[in-house]
Amino acid sequence: MQFNEQHEQLRDTVAKFVANEINPYVDEWEAADQFPSHEVFKKMGDLGLLGLRYPVEFGGAGLDMTYSLVLAEELGMIDCGGVPMAIGVQTDMCTPALARFGSDDLRKQFLAPAIAGDMVGCLGVSEPGGGSDVAAVKTNAKSDGDDYIINGTKMWITNGLKADWCCLLANTSDGKPHESKSLIMVPMDLPGIEKQKIHKIGMHSSDTAQLFFDDVRVPKRYRIGDEGAGFIYQMLQFQEERIYGAASSLKNLDKQIDLTIEYTRDRHAFGQPLLDNQAIHFRLAELRTEVEMLRSLTYRCVDDFNQGKDITKLASMAKLKCGRLAREVSDSCLQFWGGMGYTADNLVSRSFRDGRLISIGGGADEIMLGIIAKLEGTLPKRRKPEGNT
Repeated sequence: MQFNEQHEQLRDTVAKFVANEINPYVDEWEAADQFPSHEVFKKMGDLGLLGLRYPVEFGGAGLDMTYSLVLAEELGMIDCGGVPMAIGVQTDMCTPALARFGSDDLRKQFLAPAIAGDMVGCLGVSEPGGGSDVAAVKTNAKSDGDDYIINGTKMWITNGLKADWCCLLANTSDGKPHESKSLIMVPMDLPGIEKQKIHKIGMHSSDTAQLFFDDVRVPKRYRIGDEGAGFIYQMLQFQEERIYGAASSLKNLDKQIDLTIEYTRDRHAFGQPLLDNQAIHFRLAELRTEVEMLRSLTYRCVDDFNQGKDITKLASMAKLKCGRLAREVSDSCLQFWGGMGYTADNLVSRSFRDGRLISIGGGADEIMLGIIAKLEGTLPKRRKPEGNT
């Protein structure tokens, strides 16, 4: 992949924003279990960072996925996982289908303010009864004249407490599971919507909610694209989410290794730096190699996306490898920090907590394996892969 001067200017802009507007406040936001998403997103919107790939007529920059890659990579330098995840929901998880399939009216009403940072969005797919099994979604949107009446519950919704709107997946008919669902834009100030905060072991600065919809009335014109096409639209959104997840992890993984090299070089035991132990410097060299392999896979996935190729298998592989490597790097690095690695304010220990989510959210490891196995033709013919395949 070749980066040009425009890419490097973007990289510099994002790096400065992270250093000046985010990292100085991360400890405060982590302690508060939330960050000021409207304030942060507005600053990002003013810099043109929230709609890099989206149409110019709605405030976007009209660029390709390589620029989103640069953004995601630099956001990986944030000293926690919750803030970059929340930003990624806005840029690559709850807006792709709206930008691609939404009507001009919908894009003016919801996408343009999201790109400007004037509105915060969230994605409503997972439910208490299941997250990865998208076909099993129970939330329904019953037809009532020109409106839908929505009832159901959504779970583990990033940005859910502060969101101005939700891109909601709901059943709009009683047909086949893959043909009965639609994506609907739902303003979060409508009557019948309640929110409940979810407490997590990590990702503390990212607000996470359970959402309750009780006879919530929305116009049918708020539906994205064709009725019944929501499952397909969401599968496409998942591919972009998985690219973002892998790309935004790269610099965090490198940073953990860098800090561990520095710490083990300065820390002495038995008359020598810890880093002089072959077990340690060999392990760190191995981990660095694994990160570079993930980087290459992610870059290839972005190249294929830009060429209009089907990236389902590569994105699933990148997501799978990213989740497992996040655990492997943080666990190994934490071990080399010893007791200091077990303190709560250590970046490595924070990454240990935050990174565990990667193998669960956006499709669990087992779902990724099922997708890959299906596309490799290795599943038994009598068995269908589970989940969002």
